[in-house]
Amino acid sequence: MLDYYNIDELLSDEEKLVRATVHDFVQAEVLPIIEKHAREGTFPLHLVQKIGELGLFGITLPQEYGCAGLNNICYGLAMQELERGDSGIRSFASVQSSLVMYPIYAFGSEEQKQRWLPRLAKGEAIGCFGLTEPDYGSNPGGMVTTAKKSDGGYVLNGAKMWITNGTLADVAVVWAKLDGVVRGFLVEKGMKGFTAPEMKGKHSLRASVTSELVFQDVEVPEANLLPGVQGLRGPLSCLTQARYGISWGVVGAAMGCYESSLEYTKSRITFDKPIAGYQLIQDKLVYMLSEITKAQLLVWRLGKLKDQGTMRPQQVSLAKRNNCEIALNIARIARELHGANGILDEYPIMRHAANLESVKTYEGTHEMHTLILGQDITGIAAFA
Repeated sequence: MLDYYNIDELLSDEEKLVRATVHDFVQAEVLPIIEKHAREGTFPLHLVQKIGELGLFGITLPQEYGCAGLNNICYGLAMQELERGDSGIRSFASVQSSLVMYPIYAFGSEEQKQRWLPRLAKGEAIGCFGLTEPDYGSNPGGMVTTAKKSDGGYVLNGAKMWITNGTLADVAVVWAKLDGVVRGFLVEKGMKGFTAPEMKGKHSLRASVTSELVFQDVEVPEANLLPGVQGLRGPLSCLTQARYGISWGVVGAAMGCYESSLEYTKSRITFDKPIAGYQLIQDKLVYMLSEITKAQLLVWRLGKLKDQGTMRPQQVSLAKRNNCEIALNIARIARELHGANGILDEYPIMRHAANLESVKTYEGTHEMHTLILGQDITGIAAFA
């Protein structure tokens, strides 16, 4: 376990146990199969209930809804270890937890919570989050998906794009404009006019299901409106939760690339000695170690702020922006260190690198987080 600055000393026994449990799960259940799934473009659906049995879905939500009720450091460490396996596995857990269970808990009725949270926590139900549209990604306020009041409920029309878990989902948390105001709706599989075709042809996140959501006069009952929020504050607060998990998760991908690189360079002999003995190789390894260590400290502090209730969305933007960038850089350097072998799926390098290209973009691009931080430190918005 990479821990150059003895961060273990900052963790509680419970936090260490969560990390070790998920680490062992990834070693036993994810790594032996993930390359095959990535090659074939399939998601290992059999893992969902196993992850649920570990209590990782909605890990920070209260036990009264069947969740673990643990702190945000535990959540972060779990995401780190899942993404050490694959970004697609972590993405599934992030969506289920931060983008589906969180808004139901934060904005849902008691009936909605009782109906969905225990099933989602166990992995007996799967959820997805519908915000991004074909023409509106970084500008969610421009969404064109609409809801109109009808007798007993609402009628939804529109489409969402790039939706993780969409084709698999039993319930979709969908954001649409009702009389010009963004509202949240629980759209269930099987509702007439609701389809979720899977998007094919991806070179990234291949072991993850990515879908389009299409709504054609979908009738949603009044009981499926999330009553607790109006406006973009709702979906943006969900994205803050997800970005927090991503900030931890990509550290796991970077650690996987570093550990593979260290082992490879110590065993690869060129000109009668391991290539790890050459200065240029050591320079790359030290860069990787340094950036991972900084990223570990960044998310640990962010988790403490989150548990204290003082974390700001802009602080999450800094961590998401920084850690995604360094993780992708580390994956690219790892490919160089593995030489030609770096393109083989015998090693996790190219899979992590391809995945991280997507992770750097989704939940807010690198550039958008730059502008969020720029506005925060200068007081001047530069989005247009």
